[in-house]
Amino acid sequence: MSPRSGRIPVVDVQPTVDCGRFPAKAVVGETFTVSATVFREGHDAVAAAVVLAPVEARGARKPRTPPPLVRMRLVEPGFDRWAADVTPDAEGDWTFHVEAWDDPLGSWRHAAEIKVPAGLDVELVLEEGARVFERAAKGAPKGPARDLLSDVVRALRDTSRPPEVRLDAALASDVQALVEQYPVRDLVTRSAKLPVQVDRERALYGSWYEFFPRSEGAIPPMSGTLSTASHRLPAVAAMGFDVVYLPPVHPIGRSFRKGPNNTLTPGETDPGVPWAIGSAEGGHDAIHPELGTIDDFDAFVARARELGMEIALDLALQCSPDHPWVTEHPEWFTTRADGTIAYAENPPKKYQDIYPLNFDNDPEGIYAEVLRIVRFWIGHGVRIFRVDNPHTKPVSMWDRLFQEIRSTDPDVLFLAEAFTRPAMMTELGKVGFHQSYTYFTWRNTKYELTEYFTELSRRTDAVIRPNAFVNTPDILPAYLQYGGPPAFKIRATLAATLSPTWGVYSGFELYEHVAVRPGSEEYLDSEKYQLRPRDWAAAEAQGHSLAPYLTLLNRIRRDHPALHRLRNLRFHGTESDTIVAYSKTVPSGADADDIIIVVVNLDPHGARETVVNLDLPSLGMAWSETFSVHDLVTGSTFLWGQRNYVRLDPFFEPAHILHVRRAAP
Repeated sequence: MSPRSGRIPVVDVQPTVDCGRFPAKAVVGETFTVSATVFREGHDAVAAAVVLAPVEARGARKPRTPPPLVRMRLVEPGFDRWAADVTPDAEGDWTFHVEAWDDPLGSWRHAAEIKVPAGLDVELVLEEGARVFERAAKGAPKGPARDLLSDVVRALRDTSRPPEVRLDAALASDVQALVEQYPVRDLVTRSAKLPVQVDRERALYGSWYEFFPRSEGAIPPMSGTLSTASHRLPAVAAMGFDVVYLPPVHPIGRSFRKGPNNTLTPGETDPGVPWAIGSAEGGHDAIHPELGTIDDFDAFVARARELGMEIALDLALQCSPDHPWVTEHPEWFTTRADGTIAYAENPPKKYQDIYPLNFDNDPEGIYAEVLRIVRFWIGHGVRIFRVDNPHTKPVSMWDRLFQEIRSTDPDVLFLAEAFTRPAMMTELGKVGFHQSYTYFTWRNTKYELTEYFTELSRRTDAVIRPNAFVNTPDILPAYLQYGGPPAFKIRATLAATLSPTWGVYSGFELYEHVAVRPGSEEYLDSEKYQLRPRDWAAAEAQGHSLAPYLTLLNRIRRDHPALHRLRNLRFHGTESDTIVAYSKTVPSGADADDIIIVVVNLDPHGARETVVNLDLPSLGMAWSETFSVHDLVTGSTFLWGQRNYVRLDPFFEPAHILHVRRAAP
């Protein structure tokens, strides 16, 4: 029988998703850690490395040089756990695997460092070293590398020199660096290749802004249009947002249309809910006539692109009772015992104006139509889709759809609007959703934020990329209802610095905070049910706008690559339950790292003070080191070390966003 373990066991390779059934996630230029447990029998040394390589297209010529070995380090000696950081440099499908081997140079070095100083078998040990270095020299390329290793061989055999000097020649740092680069490898054992899907950076990093085009330029009851809404785009771009997310722009049904504040008795001019898609004017491939035409949509997309932004379009697979599908494909819906079509419900909520699709009656027909719709909007410049309630549709359909779209348009991204059970959210990430909404909206305490974002950055990072919206048209959290303007600053700061992607629904910058009733998370006069034009200029003129602070946050994010990443998040200790501290670090050049430390007062009602205890080794510093930090919000500069006193007043500035400035060594 064949052995089930390799000659040198390589087990528990991470990151892996369902044993390699699905790819782990990364973006171009993002560093991620590969780890594995590597060991062998006895006491001889082992070594390991990661091989990261792009998947070559079928029929493509194999590259002349093999992908490099990235040496792993023993990070948990007691558990034989090894790790290394790797960075893909191009979009596409990649694989990685771990190679482990018997390390004769490592075994010799360990024995020589003990025996030669003790005078044990000195000449024998040095000769054994010479023979191993001969093998190393043969494996190195001709030139300086081979010459240096050959010099070591001669030094080890030079009996005219003291043994300690001969040993030192082999242990010199430049020699050790060289044998790491060109190791002697015996008994090489390889793990299985595991997949990684490498996307464009927007899949991980970006700032989203959501608004309803019909409210921009509206003079109720007259709707705004895509043309009037385009006048809002320069202001959104000036705040530093990268993505403009639009709710559905399709015709809205009239049957069971909802009125203001979700009433069942709409007036003749009430516009209805954009998610009640479809009428006599068309369905998911049409523009609401009051918004304009498909040419107007194309112009809107083009204008956003001119301003450096992308459009994300809502993909809501549901219908109003007036959608053409209802008469053309009644089999796509659920018929109840009384012969009526079942409308959407999430008890106690009822959505009488929306029919959900039944994906089991004609799965092939529905899939073909969904694929057609997605390709239609891709053809009109949409490269990002925010998918409404994907957890109420078959996961297998999303898996199939994403594979097909990726085969022709790998830059197209999908955001899952899924506030549901963790298992479903994880599965949606596995099959290809590039981002996911999160529970951030309901995580307010130090403990909640620390636990949740540790999970997102360390445990589910290979599957789920968070998009931390501070609010949505459906969600006005209690924290914002009762926290006053400081609460808005606090939540924006947390979202923008904890998550590489964050989002704002318009009105947030005007501190809109009144719920339709106590205990509800619905906005009073919700924009879902009515036009809601806003006087942006007046708010700014009166100083009643958070727009300048949102602009500052997005500028800080763009200037600091550390905030573009998720896996680099580390929390630090504070001696207060109301103040949270965390950091993000990335290499930013040959001589420096970009290090950001964020300290936030979570209490919007009063000043708090504490001592921040930094884990300096996690920042690449010694415990005793002191350094300068520059507050990117206030412009102040402080001298910090391992323990640092802070006092944060939410009515002045509720947070420090600190850029570490280390002195030259």
